[in-house]
Amino acid sequence: MFNLDNLLRDNIRALVPYSSARDEFKGEASVFIDANENSLGSPLSKWYNRYPDPHQLKVKEALSKIKGIGPEHILLGNGSDECIDLVFRAFCVPGKDNVIINPPTYGMYEVSAHINDIEIRRATLLDDFQLDLVHLENLVDEHTKLIWICSPNNPTANSMNRQDIEIILNNFSGLVVIDEAYINFSRHRSFIQELSDYPNLVVLQTFSKAWGLAGLRVGMAFASQAIIEVLNKVKPPYNISQSTQELVLKALEEVEQVNEMIRTLVELREQLAVDLAALPMVRRVYPSDANFLLVKTDDARGIYDHLLNAGIVVRDRSKVELCAGCLRITVGTEKENEALVDTMSRWGKV
Repeated sequence: MFNLDNLLRDNIRALVPYSSARDEFKGEASVFIDANENSLGSPLSKWYNRYPDPHQLKVKEALSKIKGIGPEHILLGNGSDECIDLVFRAFCVPGKDNVIINPPTYGMYEVSAHINDIEIRRATLLDDFQLDLVHLENLVDEHTKLIWICSPNNPTANSMNRQDIEIILNNFSGLVVIDEAYINFSRHRSFIQELSDYPNLVVLQTFSKAWGLAGLRVGMAFASQAIIEVLNKVKPPYNISQSTQELVLKALEEVEQVNEMIRTLVELREQLAVDLAALPMVRRVYPSDANFLLVKTDDARGIYDHLLNAGIVVRDRSKVELCAGCLRITVGTEKENEALVDTMSRWGKV
């Protein structure tokens, strides 16, 4: 049975979080001389001399209306990478606990585990890039705290079988973290609405992909109120800047524009897949639920260098498990995609 208190590190359970000046103040005021800010202002704006809301309440309230979930179930991070690190620091004891990843997958799970001195166990995906439930189950022991699942997956671009994920959620006593960075490009529904059914579920999303705000570095974690309270204890007090909060709020007013971009990118993705599949050096274009394609080729490194010489940068994934000969290609604009296909068509020709 899942018990959040049993998962917590002892020092985190006893932790008294840092209390900022803005945490202690409630209500309205006109004079702020509590946080050692520069009272004369700043060169940029009269507001940027003040610390931002440490809880990003306005952003969470706006986001909750879009996601259909209460603000108390939302944590904002400095990119999803901060959310990933916070989960490790809150629940995994260095040098003792272990976590399971399902390679090939997003590399920051492993990097963050090494930074936090947590053992990584690998349940390599099956040949169809789906979860290997038998292998995964055999890796679990009493010190397994987290299972990381990226769906749609990076770099394979496919969504994991929902029933397989539900089996894990129902049978694992630790936390299951589902990274949905690319969910907006998929026809599959998010697991956010399942939080009330699974107290051990954490869902990650991001503003970097569908929302087009990679430069702002804002990630989202959705979980039970109890889990979010733990993560809030661990996070730095002012992890999302004032300017970032303002820009995210503005973006959240443009949902239809974002939806239109998603529709366009999906159309471009489908056309790019057809065009690439017609090239003689392409062996396979894998199905995609993301804004990129995994493309198996005759010579990934040679094609990569050929494209680079033409000023086109893709990602060589040929040394990643199950991805021999593969390039990962982000869906570009129509002109960028045309340039890519045209350049690839001339590979190997004198």
